[in-house]
Amino acid sequence: MKSYKTYLVTEEHQGLTVESYLKQIHMYSGRKIQKLTRLKGIMQNNKAVFLQKKVKGGDVLRILSLEDSSYGVEPESGSIEVLYEDNYLIVLNKPSGLLVHPTGQTSSGTLSNYLAFYFQQQEVICTIRPIHRLDRETSGCIVFAKDSRTQTILETFLKDGSLKRTYQALVQGIVDPPSGTINAPIGSHPTKPNRRAVNLKGDPAITHYKTVQGLSNASLLELTLETGRTHQIRVHLTHLGYPIIGDRMYGKASNLINGQALHAISVHFSHPVEQHEITVQAPAPTNFLRVLEHYSSQNS
Repeated sequence: MKSYKTYLVTEEHQGLTVESYLKQIHMYSGRKIQKLTRLKGIMQNNKAVFLQKKVKGGDVLRILSLEDSSYGVEPESGSIEVLYEDNYLIVLNKPSGLLVHPTGQTSSGTLSNYLAFYFQQQEVICTIRPIHRLDRETSGCIVFAKDSRTQTILETFLKDGSLKRTYQALVQGIVDPPSGTINAPIGSHPTKPNRRAVNLKGDPAITHYKTVQGLSNASLLELTLETGRTHQIRVHLTHLGYPIIGDRMYGKASNLINGQALHAISVHFSHPVEQHEITVQAPAPTNFLRVLEHYSSQNS
């Protein structure tokens, strides 16, 4: 049996088109509105309506509820570490060495497969919706939405910078100056298709950094992003002359760590539905701490 959500249009929203009202006031994505249109799932005062028709105060919109019918990935038993969860979203601590989502030839053994199994065990059907990505070898906080409306809101937060992501990185060398901003566009690498590079024709990319601890020929940095380009932190730090320890793609391998010493230590954002702030922290993994201990011991 079909179910509907009902919205009463107030005077302050009079004059908006149906499409603008759903997007701006109730955070429906364009993709979801298109699907609702195909299903004839948008009614204004109990009549089918065109998206460009304007609403008036007192109008009643009835919108077909689109329930998730699949996980989007195959559920697979695997370990996950839940850092925060409520009815709308979940934040996990991704281990290094694990893909976030199936891609290319990889269809299983990812964090999304394990999260789908976690939901399946609770007898909840919930499409897996990662809000952002972490590279395979990067560990730490990653946010997933449990429904499409929450996804749209969180993606808006990500785009406008109000979903704040903080990282820690261990890099080669003593960073000078010890804090600053890297503002360098990132685009395709001129010769290697799977890599990115600082490229004047690339997309704007801004990374803020500060030194947390100076070590023996190494530095522990804290970094925040204004943009979210592929491999942004790794490319920017290499461009600055301080590659991340263990980054085989943009620096060199290290026998201290399998993968790069980069950890998403926290996320901070306003709850997309409830009126409170959320800060979630992920403890640094053992392999990251091992590198830190090695360079710290050389200092003493």
